[in-house]
Order: sequence, then structure tokens, then C-alpha cells
Amino acid sequence: YGHKLHRHLQNLHWKISVEFEGYRMCICHLPCRLVKPNLVGDQTFSKMGAHYHCIICSATIARRTDMIGHINRHVNKGETESRFITGTPAPKSSYQVLKESDTDVRVLPNYSTPQKTDSYFNPKMKLNRQLIFCALAVLAEERKPIECLDAFGATGIMGLQWAKHLRSSVKVTINDCNENSVTMIQENCHLNKMKVKLNTKEENNDEALGGGEQNTDTIEVTKMDANVIMHMRSFDFIHLDPFGTSVNYLDSAFRNVRNLGIVSLTSTDISSLYAKAQHVALRHYGCNIVRTEYYRELAARIVIAAVARAAARCNKGIEVLLAVALEHFVLVVVRVLRGPSPADDSAKKVRYLIHCQWCEERIFQKEGNMVEENPYQQLPCDCHGSMPGKTAVVLGPLWSGALFNTGFLRRMLFEAVQYGLDETQPLLKTLVCEAECTTLKNFSTHGPYDENKQEECGVYIKTPDTSAESCVLHGKRKNNEVVRNAAKRQKSDNSAEHPAFYYNIHRHSIKGMNMPKLNKFLNYLSEAGYRVSRTHFDPMGVRTNAPLAQFKTILMKYSTPTYTGGQAEDQVPAAADTKSEDVEFLEDNKSGDAEFLEDNKSGDAEFLEDNKSGDTATMFTNDCPIHCAAD
Repeated sequence: YGHKLHRHLQNLHWKISVEFEGYRMCICHLPCRLVKPNLVGDQTFSKMGAHYHCIICSATIARRTDMIGHINRHVNKGETESRFITGTPAPKSSYQVLKESDTDVRVLPNYSTPQKTDSYFNPKMKLNRQLIFCALAVLAEERKPIECLDAFGATGIMGLQWAKHLRSSVKVTINDCNENSVTMIQENCHLNKMKVKLNTKEENNDEALGGGEQNTDTIEVTKMDANVIMHMRSFDFIHLDPFGTSVNYLDSAFRNVRNLGIVSLTSTDISSLYAKAQHVALRHYGCNIVRTEYYRELAARIVIAAVARAAARCNKGIEVLLAVALEHFVLVVVRVLRGPSPADDSAKKVRYLIHCQWCEERIFQKEGNMVEENPYQQLPCDCHGSMPGKTAVVLGPLWSGALFNTGFLRRMLFEAVQYGLDETQPLLKTLVCEAECTTLKNFSTHGPYDENKQEECGVYIKTPDTSAESCVLHGKRKNNEVVRNAAKRQKSDNSAEHPAFYYNIHRHSIKGMNMPKLNKFLNYLSEAGYRVSRTHFDPMGVRTNAPLAQFKTILMKYSTPTYTGGQAEDQVPAAADTKSEDVEFLEDNKSGDAEFLEDNKSGDAEFLEDNKSGDTATMFTNDCPIHCAAD
């Protein structure tokens, strides 16, 4: 009866089974699944008795499609080891190895879906990771070694890049609260030939590599909440990149960060920051916003305002080094200045913004607590007097200070050139020009051959030629004095801040007019005596200190009509041709009459031909406009 049993299994059970790792999960008809109480008797057994048992967990599922989806979710989470099968564990064939900036990471197949995986990895955030790396490299040139924290490790790609390229200059700590992510971070450290130190200082728990080329760099991997580790330990560099908003971790980040350290945070809740979910922005950031033409810069100023308030609660001030708002994220990098005076200075830069909804003009409210009788007088436009109703709204609170530090950006550009980060260099060049409020034509980049000339905008820059001597000849106190002097010079450099916000040239173009090219328009504004530059927030945006009325006046002056005078020029020769045809008609008519008297037959033929040409000329004259006929 063996062949009959095989045929029975093949034709019935195997057709509706679910396969996984070489095993078949056949349908079960035993009464091991809970039955609904409203069904009784044979109807209960026939409808609710059939089910599947999951080979990985103890779940029982009725439908085959639901069982397949249940197994796929286990595979995506990396849970491929069965609890009921003895022997060797299932092979981890579902893992993928990705490479970025000479760093290999092992991820799960659904690594790009944060809701369904523990090892989230977004390839679109490569530019974000490179910018953060350049900022850390600049800080590593100021003082070394520095302790840096990646509070949300996920796959550990960012911390691995820090340790692999900066090596002994940094002491990297990668943290994550998920156990599966911590396990994957350890595996990725081994994959990149890094030593792993897990949660303790005991030597027997230090996991080193066996065989092959070993690296002396050690990465500490911790498993705890991000707020807890930032409360427990002090760091020189902290990066926050949670899923969504980062306001819940700002108080912990500024609690123990060292003086002149750097805090960088990446916010991916762009729906609220870009004014698509305004109630969420009010709930998370306590900020009232509307959708404007400069919504990306508005988002950056919202985040910086939240950072400044969190730092002020810890008696610390901030100096904004970098603010980038692109399609998928908002990145803010700030330097921490310890003390109540810097905290007060930072808190004073958080103001409200008055925004005109008619002409898009905007201006920050004046300092002071006195209530003005007519706040509309602060706006440069006169829309309130010429338009009915209320024309302006109050947005904020927002950060009203500078968004960039020119010297720091130039040093970041130098580090990007040194480490070969080609994708970041165009953006950094744009940021430097935007910070200086100049065009690209006036910009010069220092290459690796100009390392001994890295002093820009009054900011001291350590060079590789002098860094070794400073570490040997100068002590800790002397090195700290150099850092303080650099901070003072950076603070004095903020006196020439770039203009706040920008205008979109398409938004303010005149209907029926062809506006000039963007680069030419920048030159026109510069010739008029205004500071002008392009902006990374908007490809067609113009950052300038010119008022909106003057902006539109210059745009109108150098715009050309959409329908040029080409038609009028074409009509002038048409009128001239008409006059010549009329003269020829008269002459031909006279000659036709004379020839008619001499020769009647030939005169008739020529008269008909000349009459046809004359009729044509006459019809053309009637079709031509009046002024052309007059000409």
C-alpha cells in the first residue's frame, strides 16, 4: 500500500501544503484549534477544524495564504530557526551584503521597510551619512581621541564608517535597544574585521576575530535606550537618527555632552516639518506653520529652535554649523557652548515670523516684549492697506540666526576631498557659497595640495602638517586654548550672517514675460548692490537681502515679452513688397494698353497676365493691416 499512500499525499496533502526550508507543513484536521461558540456539531468540525501549524512558532492558522504570509514575516525578521526540529539550524541564506564607502553590512531582504525589519538600512540616506562623517572628521582634527555615539545603530553602518576611516582618532559606541539589531551590529563588526566590546569592561567578554588580518580598532556595542546611555555617559559627538522626530531625545543629548562638542540630528518626519501635517508640527515642536515657498528652510529653523530650547534648559548654548533640508530628511549639526551666557544668547534668537499670505513677504518680529499697535507695519509690503481682511499670519517660534558656519563648511569640504567623497562635494560647495552669500564664480576650493593654507573667514583650521607638532609640543591646556580661540573666531565670524530665507524666481515671475536665466539674474541683483547667492533648499531659489519689491522690479526690468516684435518686423517687408507690386501693376497696365492698340491679340494675353498679378497685389494689400498699407 506504499504507492497508494504516496499517491494520496501527492494528490491531496502536498497540493495544499506550505513549504519552508525543505519541510512541508500539511493541513491538520485534529481538534487542536479553538472553535467559535456559535458553531456546533459536524458543521464545527468541517468548517473550523482544518488549520496549519507554524514550524517556527506555535501559531495555528486556518488559511493557506495567511500561513504563507506568516512564514514570510518570520523570514524577513530573520527568524528561520525552528523550535520543533532538532539538528543543525537553518542556513541564513536570506541575508544580503551591501557595501557603502568601503564598509560592508549584512541586512535582511526587507531592509528598506522600517516597520517590518529590525535592521533598517536606507540607501537614499548615503548623502546624510557622508555629511555627518565630514563633520566628525573636522572635530577629530581639533582634538583626539574623541568619544562619539551613534544612538540608533540599526545595522551599524554609520559607526563602522567612523571607526574604519578615522581609526584611532575616535572611540565609537553604537547603541540600539533591539536585541536583533545588536546581534546584527556585532556580525557586521566581524564582517569588517573590527573588535567588539559588548556592555562590559571585562576582558573575557571582548570578542575578537580569529584568523585573517585583524584590526586594533574596537567598537563598543550597547543595548539600552538612547536616553539612558546619554544620561549615563559623556560624549564629544552624538548623532541622533530615530524613526521620525528626535525631540524626545534632545534633553538627554544635551545633558552630558562635553563643552565644544557636536550634536547632530536627522529628522525624517518631513510630513509635519514640510507643513503637510500642521497639527503634528504643533504637537511635536510647539510651532505654528503654513505651507510657504520657503518651507524647507522653515523646517530647518523649526528643528533648530527645538534644539536651542532643549540646550537652554541644560544651561548650554548652540552655534549652528550646518542645516540641510532635502527630499527625505532634515539634518542639523550644532556645536555646544556650555554656560548660561551662551544659553541666553541662543534663546534670544528664537523668534516669531510675520508672513504675508498675498505676496509671500516675511520678516522676523523685533526683539522685545512690548506689544505693538500695528504689527503689519513691520512688513516691507503694503498688502494690508491695499487688500481686504487680514493678510498676514504669525509663524513660529523659529530660529532667527545663521544656518551655516563658513569656516566649518570649508573644513568639511576639505575632509570630503581628502576622503574621496565625491557625492558630497557639490552640495558642500553650494553650502559654502550660500553661507558667504556669493555665487559659484567667486568660489575657490582648496585642494589637498593647499593643506597649509586652511584659514578661512577668520576661523583657525588645523592642517595635517601642523597637527602632529601641536599634539607633541603643546599640552592639553595649550590645545584647549587653541580650541577656545577657534570658537571665539567662529563667534566673531557670525557678524556677517547670510540673509534669512530666499525667493523662488518662478513664483514671482510676471505673466506673459520671459524671465532671464538664473545666473544672469543673480548678476543683475549683484550689480544693483545686493548680496545674492543660490540655495540648496530650492534649485530655483535666490537668497538675497533685497526686499521683495526690489526683487520684482529687477525681475521685471530684465524680463522680455513672451510674444516679441518678430511679427511686426515681418509685416514691414510685406508692406514694401505690396508697394512694389502696386507700382509694377501700374506700369504693366500702361504697357498693356499701349500694346493693345498695336496688337490686339498679344495685348489681350499680356493684359490678362498683368491683370492677374495686379489682382494678387491688390488682395495682399487689403489683407495687410492699416499701418502696413500706410507704410
